[in-house]
Amino acid sequence: MAATTATAAAGVALVAAALLTAAPASAADEIHAQYRTSATGATADQAEPWFKIVNHGSQAVPLSGLTLRYYFKTDAGASYVFACSWAVRGCANVHGTFGTLNSSTADRYLEVSFTSGAGSLSPGADTGDLQLRFYRSNWATLRQSDDYSFGSAQTSYADWSKVTVYRDGARVWGTPPDGSDPTDPPTDPPTDPPTDPPTSGVLFDDFSYASSSDARISQRGWTVRSYSGGPGVPGATWDPSKVTFPTVGGNPVMQLESSTDGTGGGTSQTELYHQRKFREGTYGARVYFSDAPATGGPDGDQLVQTFFTITPLNAPLDPDYGEMDFEYLPNGGWGEQSNIIYMTSWETYQNDPWQAINTHNEIRQSFAGWHDLVIQVAGGHMRYYIDGQQVADHGEPYYPETPMSINFNQWFISGGLQGASTPRAYREQVDWVFHAQGATLTPAQVTAKVNAYRTAGTTWVDTVPQP
Repeated sequence: MAATTATAAAGVALVAAALLTAAPASAADEIHAQYRTSATGATADQAEPWFKIVNHGSQAVPLSGLTLRYYFKTDAGASYVFACSWAVRGCANVHGTFGTLNSSTADRYLEVSFTSGAGSLSPGADTGDLQLRFYRSNWATLRQSDDYSFGSAQTSYADWSKVTVYRDGARVWGTPPDGSDPTDPPTDPPTDPPTDPPTSGVLFDDFSYASSSDARISQRGWTVRSYSGGPGVPGATWDPSKVTFPTVGGNPVMQLESSTDGTGGGTSQTELYHQRKFREGTYGARVYFSDAPATGGPDGDQLVQTFFTITPLNAPLDPDYGEMDFEYLPNGGWGEQSNIIYMTSWETYQNDPWQAINTHNEIRQSFAGWHDLVIQVAGGHMRYYIDGQQVADHGEPYYPETPMSINFNQWFISGGLQGASTPRAYREQVDWVFHAQGATLTPAQVTAKVNAYRTAGTTWVDTVPQP
C-alpha cells in the first residue's frame, strides 16, 4: 500500500511539473512561434531576432491580445533599445519593452506586443515577418552566445520553443527559462517613440576592408564595378583594383583613383555601388573632393566626383527611373569653365534625341577637401545639405518612386581631356556612408549616429530590408 501511494504521489508530482513547464495542450496546438536570426555571431553590434506567429487553430486571434518574449542575459552595465526594422503588419503596430526575471539561464527578456492596428490572425495564417532588433544604448558589442532564446543555426524560420507567446496573459507557446514564467511586468520604459525619429532600417559602413577583392564587400551588398560602358570617355575601362581602402587621419576610407593619359584607351575610371533597396529616409556620406591630380601630369581634365542614388533606366523616358546627385566638377565641364557642384534630382530622360526631365541647383566655387553630404527624402521633398547647410529643395515630379542603389564614382567627361600624354590620377575619398530608412534626420543627427558607431567600434551595420 505504501509503495502504491508513493508511486501515485510521484505521478502527481510529474503531472504538476509538466503543467508548470508546458503550455496548455489546446492552446499550444493553436499558436506557434517561429524564429530565425540574421545576426548569427557569438557577439554582435545588435541582436536581430525575427519572428512569425502562426495560428493553427480554427478561429481568428486578435494580435493585440498576444505578447511574445525573447530571453537573454544582461551584458554588464547595459541598457537596451528596441527597434523594428520591418514588419508585414507595420512597425507602427509593433512595440517592444524589456523586463527582468530571476533565472540562472536568463535575467532579461524582450517583450513584443501589438496594437489593434495589427489586426487579427486568421486560421492557418501567420503574421509575416517581424524583423526586430535590439542593441545596447551606447552601441557597445553585446554577447549572444549565452542568451537562452538565441539560436545561431536558426537562419530560416522554424518553430522555436525557447521563445514564449502569451494570450491575454496566459502562456500558449514555448518554455521559459528554468520552466517558470516571470511575474514582474517589463521594467524598462517602451522605446517607442525613441529620441530620434523612428527608422525601419539603417545602413552604416566606414569601409574597413583590405582591398577591392575583400569577400565582405560583396557579402554586404556592394559591387566594385569592372564592366565597360558609360558614363565617361568612350573606350575607358573601369578598374576595380583602383578602388582601395587606405587609412587617412586614423580612419579607413574608400578611395577612388581614376587616371588618364589623354586618350580613351589610356583612361581608367572607378565606381562602387550598393544594391537597390533604398528610397525614402536620410542619406549621408563624408566625401573628399580634389581639384588637382594626386599623381603625375598636368591639371585641367574635366571629371565628375560623385555621391548619388539611382534607379536604372529600362526604356527611354522610363517613368520608374529616379536619381539624386551630388556631382562635383573640379575643372568645369558641361559648359562651365571652373569649379562647380550640382545637386540634381531626376524624373527621367532619353538619350536620342536627348531629353532630360530634371531640376538642379549649383554652387560655383571650389569644394576641395572633406565635406558632409546629406539628402533627406520625405513628404514629397528631397533636401540637400553640404556641411549642415541646406543647398537645395526639390519636389514633384522628381520625387523617387522606386528603390535605388547608393553609388560613388569618378569619371572623365567625354571631350574634356587635356591633350597632354603624361599619365595623371585624380582621387575621391569617402570616410563613411549612412542611410536611415523612413526617417528624417538632421545633418547633426547623422553625425551623432556615425560618431556613436565609431565610439562603439562598430564598422558596419545593415538592417535595411529588401523591398
